[in-house]
Amino acid sequence: GKLIVEGLNLVKKHQKPNPQLGVTGGVIEKEAPIQTSNVAIFNQATGKADRVGFRFENGQKVRFFKSNSELVK
Repeated sequence: GKLIVEGLNLVKKHQKPNPQLGVTGGVIEKEAPIQTSNVAIFNQATGKADRVGFRFENGQKVRFFKSNSELVK
């Protein structure tokens, strides 16, 4: 899948003016989608992006950070 991350993968789009919709023309910058595999989750404890693993605890599937084995909140 793909997702949009604010402030990342900015592209310039040349927009034609459309008075009916109230759109002014010009070159605008907007975020473009990126692949989900290229996005990492932020680990508050280490202050860095981290990989996530899955394990079962008490019969429930939980996510944990690979670097320090803490659970993802």
